[in-house]
Amino acid sequence: MESLQRNFVFTLKKRFSDPSPLIQILIGPRQIGKTTGVRQFLETYPHPHHYISADEIVSPNPSWILEQWQHALQKVEKALLVIDEIQKIDQWADMMKHLWDAQQRKVLTIDVLLLGSSSLARSQGASESLAGRFELIPVYHWDYPESNALHPMTLDTYLQYGGYPKSDDYLNDTERWTRYVKTAVIDRVIDKDILRFAVVKKPALFRQSFEILCNYPSQEISFRKRLGQLQDQGNTDLIKYYIALFEGAFLFKSL
Repeated sequence: MESLQRNFVFTLKKRFSDPSPLIQILIGPRQIGKTTGVRQFLETYPHPHHYISADEIVSPNPSWILEQWQHALQKVEKALLVIDEIQKIDQWADMMKHLWDAQQRKVLTIDVLLLGSSSLARSQGASESLAGRFELIPVYHWDYPESNALHPMTLDTYLQYGGYPKSDDYLNDTERWTRYVKTAVIDRVIDKDILRFAVVKKPALFRQSFEILCNYPSQEISFRKRLGQLQDQGNTDLIKYYIALFEGAFLFKSL
């Protein structure tokens, strides 16, 4: 995986070769190589950079972003600030707007690259506070040619198991593959990307809805019939809302 470069790596190189790039926001599902790709990009980035992840910080408040900004300023007159898991920081978009606008009046320049795992966080922050100051780079699951280049497989195998490159290591062990996808992808997305940011009054019903929907891939479904499978009370609008949350976190795609 380290030797392969996805298209978004070349996009980053192009965007940051501009004299005055906007804030770049890289967003997509978990476990599809966003961080790996950014590290590949940083290996060829011609200026100093400061990379930090907000994943494990104890106090996710806006002042933490200010501290990282100051770290980047200490590099030289031009540096790149990269913050991974930016959605973990409360009011991150407001703080970034303040810092970005303030530096427009100064000689020192900080370029900014932000990474996020869920489109939910972006829709709550960047679209409003950072309007006109950022560009979005969506990164999706691995397609068949990419997956096949990393781990040779048939198209049928890709359609059933593909999209998450690390899971390809377990294609010969279905139980282990299932455990990995559930713990490393599904559970983390539901706990960290959805329940953290969205209003879900009945988390148990929410999880049960996900399990039921997984049993009907590539099929037309009746919301009313699915209600009959739920153990708790609900309605069709609630199911549609849940599906929208799953889709926003890159777990489902409804047509």
